Amino acid sequence: MEKQQRTKACKNIELEVVENGVAVISINHPPLNLLSVEVLLSLKENIEEAMRKDNVKAIVITGSRGNFSAGFDVTAFGGSQQRKTRKELGFMSIEFITDTFEAARKPIVAAVEGLALGGGFEIALACHARISTSTAKLGLPELQYGILPGFGGTQRLPRLVGLPKALEMILTSKRVSGEEACSMGLVDAMSPSDRLLGSACRWALDILECRRPWSISLFRTDRLAPLAEARTLLNSARARMRKQNPNVIHPLVCIDVIEHGILCGPRNGLWKEAEALHELRQSDSCRSLVHVFFAKQRTSKIPGITDTGLLPRKIRKVAILGGSLMSSGIATALVLANHYVIMKYMDQKSLENGIDGVKANLEGRLKAGKMTREHYEKACALLRGVLSYDTFNDVDLVIEDMLDVVSLKQQIFADLDECCPPHCIFASTTCIVDLDLLGERMKTCREIVGVHFFSPPTATDLLEIVRTERTSPQVVVDLLNFGRRIRKTPIVVQDCTGFSVRRMCFPYLQAAMLLVEHGADVYQIDKALTSFGMKLGPFRMLDRDGFQSAAVRDVKFLKTFQDRSYESNLIPIMRKNNREGESTRQGFYTYNDKGVASPDPEISKYIEMARSMSGITIKPKLATLSDGEIVEMILFAALNEACRMISDAIIVKSSDLDVASVLGMGFPEYRGGIIFWSQSVCSKYICSKLEEWSKEYGEFFKPCTYLVERASKRCSLVRNGAESKQAKSLL
Repeated sequence: MEKQQRTKACKNIELEVVENGVAVISINHPPLNLLSVEVLLSLKENIEEAMRKDNVKAIVITGSRGNFSAGFDVTAFGGSQQRKTRKELGFMSIEFITDTFEAARKPIVAAVEGLALGGGFEIALACHARISTSTAKLGLPELQYGILPGFGGTQRLPRLVGLPKALEMILTSKRVSGEEACSMGLVDAMSPSDRLLGSACRWALDILECRRPWSISLFRTDRLAPLAEARTLLNSARARMRKQNPNVIHPLVCIDVIEHGILCGPRNGLWKEAEALHELRQSDSCRSLVHVFFAKQRTSKIPGITDTGLLPRKIRKVAILGGSLMSSGIATALVLANHYVIMKYMDQKSLENGIDGVKANLEGRLKAGKMTREHYEKACALLRGVLSYDTFNDVDLVIEDMLDVVSLKQQIFADLDECCPPHCIFASTTCIVDLDLLGERMKTCREIVGVHFFSPPTATDLLEIVRTERTSPQVVVDLLNFGRRIRKTPIVVQDCTGFSVRRMCFPYLQAAMLLVEHGADVYQIDKALTSFGMKLGPFRMLDRDGFQSAAVRDVKFLKTFQDRSYESNLIPIMRKNNREGESTRQGFYTYNDKGVASPDPEISKYIEMARSMSGITIKPKLATLSDGEIVEMILFAALNEACRMISDAIIVKSSDLDVASVLGMGFPEYRGGIIFWSQSVCSKYICSKLEEWSKEYGEFFKPCTYLVERASKRCSLVRNGAESKQAKSLL
């Protein structure tokens, strides 16, 4: 295709008039072609210019360098734009996207490649047709940030694909491929990447010549269900959202906006959408979710390491020394990310079980439609099981996942030292054995780092990278890159008992034990915490993890933190009565064959036995706690430990603990993580409550020095004022 005329690029938008009189307007704001008010104004100017040109018959909108547009920069969700009026908010959506863009007298076709998300996707929705590559990714992720689509997505998507699919895509922030989008009628045709632009140009000319339909998506009604059916679908979606997220309103507001457009017409729906966006951008949920988004981005920025110009070495081949169910999960996550994996076990039976575990994980994804048969076979081909170290001569990373027995681990690393190449990174998954102890039998001075996955590794996004004083910056950079490549959010922590997540979970669980043994109800505690937004209450968490794991961790934690621990007899008593948690269908709850938990009245007798052994009497005050008081007593204990980690520089920045709490211990993301949430409570109040409880119930609740100092100055618990100011200025 030869260029006939080219106008001067206006900011981040380029316009070219090509063969047959099609104006190709490209969004050129690499790498993701993010939108902003300035970019949109440039787009508006170029479209209006193309409309004025006599030699332009039709328009194609596309993106440069392999992406259509990933939508708005998240920082645009707030700041000074909070103060925009209703009219200003609706301007881009109605006066430009609808009245100028969609109502243009010349056909406009979107040529979609790569990412078309959020506002970028909504621009494509407003075009008269959409041509896409099969691998393009299209979606509306706005609810992840506490807002709703603001460029007409709530109105156009239901009219293009029908209400059920539109609700699914919007409420779950689901991305669909170009192939799936074509099958549901979201895009009109698919084209290979090298022919995409030509196909879109021909489609636009076909519309002009009436060989293709001229479709204005905002006013389509053929895919909308009858009103009674639509109301049933919307009410069902509301009930589902209330059950999943009872403390947030933005999904419900989004459903209301969709319904308003169906009842009152799409143009009224657009104004309702603009008003809702204005309100939601100022909400606590939006502020919190945006904070977590940026906190995740910042976990990979380590001062003095990632800013020194070091380039990550590629990790292609990984060896896993298996000894637990977690090993199969880790291997599954790695082959799904296209890593060659060797699994080594001590005996043939364990090896077969480990390999079978990986294949079962992959087969489950295949049956669920999460991967194709081709992808399944490719993943299986990347996996190999061995009983010796003979194939370890070219591995780039070894992950040891054996039992937490120091002598066993030391011998393993001594053997690895003999057979692995010099560049190979040695890592362990342990969270209770000091990493420096593990290499004492090695002949060379290799460093050993920690890589701590969370269960199940294929479904949890967090990866703790644990460094010691000996860990080189290069290894940190390598593992940060590795974490991102296996689709994890990596957090760098200093070697310590429990790292970041377990350090916070320990007082979370211990505080719950203390409350129960002094009179609180097990099930009220779990209900209070899940109503607050925690994914699991402390007792349900203990059941899931298993009492054996809890007992092993408790021994290490009680020894390390004996000055601030609460030693309970409840778990040991329950284990003696063959209750080990969910794996045995009996823990604090009972479980049916589908894993559904039910309260167990027999728990009371074990609690009484624990009280008797400890000489504890019920405190009437704790027996009558409100849900809010329970939440404070348990979460303030975890927050106190988080403050110790900030003070001791266990983590790089306090926002890392927000990410760790959200991804690792199930803290509600819409509250911003444990440190961010504390700013809404006030450090002085937190400190005063901990001091009060420490006088009544012992040193377990004693506030740490860092917390006391911050409270005395009425400062937030964020590491420094600059970081706090940055977090608050995001919206």
